[in-house]
Amino acid sequence: MTINAYNKSQPDAQQAICRLLTEQLDAGIAGATSKLWHGGPVWFLDDNPIAGYSVGSNKKTGTYVRVMFWSGADFQTPGLTMGTGKFKDAHIDFLTADDIDISQLSRWIKESTTIQWDYKNVIKNKGILHKIGSHHDKTNELH
Repeated sequence: MTINAYNKSQPDAQQAICRLLTEQLDAGIAGATSKLWHGGPVWFLDDNPIAGYSVGSNKKTGTYVRVMFWSGADFQTPGLTMGTGKFKDAHIDFLTADDIDISQLSRWIKESTTIQWDYKNVIKNKGILHKIGSHHDKTNELH
């Protein structure tokens, strides 16, 4: 299945969100590759996951689209919900396309290209997550 097919397989309100997110992620992450990964569209730089989204639902809000930034816990732009703390991810959920603040989303996308933790090599690094960009960067134990 392609990202386009994934988007078209969603309910109408979520299709609109998915299309908008695909456009913004494609435009905002130069040089990225994208594919369906772990059930949803994900954008990668040098095989490292950067950003993605998936459709979900719960009893409280109904069907939503969750946008995840793998290194979002370190972003300066506010508005994201931190993940479990085991990783450096953060996310935001959208119920309609009108909920998306394009300028804020653009800032998160820009940050996703400059603030990165090395998820690609976390298994090879025995559970230690390294910040990309310097040999002397901090690490984050994932045990």
